[in-house]
Amino acid sequence: MVHVIAEAERCLQCRKPQCMEGCPIHTPIPMMIKALKDGQTRKAGAFLFENNPLSVVCSLVCDHDLQCEGHCVLGRKGQAVHISSIENYISDACLDTLEISSAEPNGNMIAVIGAGPAGITIAIEMKKMGYDVTIFDSKDRIGGVLRYGIPDFRLPKTIIDRYAVILRKLGIHIRPNTTIGGALEIRDLLRDGYKAIFIGTGVWRPKKLGVPGESLGNVAFAIDFLANPSSYVLGEDIAIIGAGNTAMDVARTILRMGNHKVTVFARKLRIDASAEEKDYAALDGTEFEFGMKCIRIEPDGPVFHRNIFDEEGNLVKEDENEIKVHADQTIVAISQGPKSKLVNTTDGLKATSNGLLMTDEKGETTCPGIFAAGDVVLGAKTVVQAVKYAKEVARNMDEYVRSLEG
Repeated sequence: MVHVIAEAERCLQCRKPQCMEGCPIHTPIPMMIKALKDGQTRKAGAFLFENNPLSVVCSLVCDHDLQCEGHCVLGRKGQAVHISSIENYISDACLDTLEISSAEPNGNMIAVIGAGPAGITIAIEMKKMGYDVTIFDSKDRIGGVLRYGIPDFRLPKTIIDRYAVILRKLGIHIRPNTTIGGALEIRDLLRDGYKAIFIGTGVWRPKKLGVPGESLGNVAFAIDFLANPSSYVLGEDIAIIGAGNTAMDVARTILRMGNHKVTVFARKLRIDASAEEKDYAALDGTEFEFGMKCIRIEPDGPVFHRNIFDEEGNLVKEDENEIKVHADQTIVAISQGPKSKLVNTTDGLKATSNGLLMTDEKGETTCPGIFAAGDVVLGAKTVVQAVKYAKEVARNMDEYVRSLEG
């Protein structure tokens, strides 16, 4: 258990804080820590939430070793300040009593499609500017990937429930179980007076290996599994194909569900997941096999070729001798892409060859007044990146609506 005050006392209050430089949204870490040390926890919380509406989420799920803590000068010769624990303590303590001030209502409506990290951020930022905001989400509860893609042991669902309360207290309308591109389309939103629309629908279509056997009954895709793990009957031996953070989440979730043997198969000689997530997965009991390329999946498990690498780690060749692995369940965890309903039902809305929405430098899509950010534009990235770009897009949406008023 990290002693938050002791960690705060270790902060050097650097004149040029590298921790802020390492944070994608430049969280005012020294100011936050100084306020805490001065006994002004609410002031510290205000610093955090003004900069990042999802501060409490990011304190739990960011890769801090590569960002704020990885840039702390104390980490060069010793132990970096445990910034994430300090941020979590402050943001969690202040979340429910947070006072978010909004400008006077300006009479303009904004639609937010998708209640994931980018959508929640946009909704709060636009509400602060005085807009009437409605969030549309296809799920029954808000959160997107925060709720349906990150396990509870990493991000408790109760935190997302608290955000739902905050959104409603701000006067933001939430319309659940509503897929835009189904009964309602973007043209309906424009008809009903929304001045600008934000798309933050995330990436929910699993990427396939493209090998025979992916449709078998003993195969699942990681993003589908994480949405509702209890609906799967897994058996004893589990093979996970893919080695990113999502694969680690799947492995750790399964190991918490019972007495299973879980093996992660990576094509490369290294793991794509963060070092911390890999270490935790190993600690929980995950086994790893490297240099394994899946060529097909059979009813009793996947079949691989072994990749051969040189001393520098470059792929040299593929050994075509087949390696059969027994598995009661095979889970494919090689990322995911966006679904296509919005593009298919909206004239002029264009996507790239891999299905991601095309936007300009302001986050505006190929349709005027329709903006996008987050994973649906960038592909599967991090929560903090979604927040960063959503804040930028919010300013640009405000600029766009103001331009309509002449």
